[in-house]
Amino acid sequence: MSNPTNAAVLYEKIGKTAVITLNRPQTRNALEEAVMAALPEAVRRARGDRSVASVVLTGAGGAFCSGAYLGEANDNEKTFIGRDIVLDSQDWFAELANMEKPVISAVDGVAVGAGFSMALAADFVFVSPRARLMPSFIGVGLVPDLAMMYVLPRLVGLAKAKEIIFSARPIAAEEAVALGIAQAVVPAESLLDEALSFARRFDDAPPRALGMAKTILNRSFETDRAAMTQLEAAAQSLCVASDYHAEALRRFMAKEPALYPPSVPRPS
Repeated sequence: MSNPTNAAVLYEKIGKTAVITLNRPQTRNALEEAVMAALPEAVRRARGDRSVASVVLTGAGGAFCSGAYLGEANDNEKTFIGRDIVLDSQDWFAELANMEKPVISAVDGVAVGAGFSMALAADFVFVSPRARLMPSFIGVGLVPDLAMMYVLPRLVGLAKAKEIIFSARPIAAEEAVALGIAQAVVPAESLLDEALSFARRFDDAPPRALGMAKTILNRSFETDRAAMTQLEAAAQSLCVASDYHAEALRRFMAKEPALYPPSVPRPS
């Protein structure tokens, strides 16, 4: 994927991190046709590149994403257009949410509607002080889409998710951290650098073990203990036989530096 200056979505590899940038600041990075055409390619490129250890998702021009671009909803069959839009988005959105690599959203400015949902597809969210997470769906007579009704209750609890969604109110940066939606508030000018710094901690992580752990964790709320044990056992059998584990164990026994030393938590 090349990156012409007018590209709707920019893709850049910085070290072992793929940075995907929505690049339509004139619409506050709305999910317009050009973005929706380019974004799946960027997600699949990051997913398929084994040299990519992590992904940062962000927006250009002081906004993350203002959601669906309603001005392009010109299909003659209005009855099913909303359903078609949601279902047509599921392939690339599922690839983003289920990617077996850490995904970090760097949210500056607004994340509205589906833009808020897209931020929640990441494993970790960093916000600038001017970030506003806006579940605007009910306010325009719609239900939340792109998995917001699945993810948000798991982050904040069912009652709080209902209050946020039913009221369609914006969530400011500090509240997002207090609710557990975001990791930290970071000055806008250093937001991307902070997200990249966080992403770099995964550069030397065992990609298969981390990926399988993420996949299993993402199923933990709807999978019973017995089924989780079977998933753990299957994953562990693969990990125990891996070259990474063998080298990590050799280093441990030889008292050599670890392949993947523990990360120091970011100061709150």
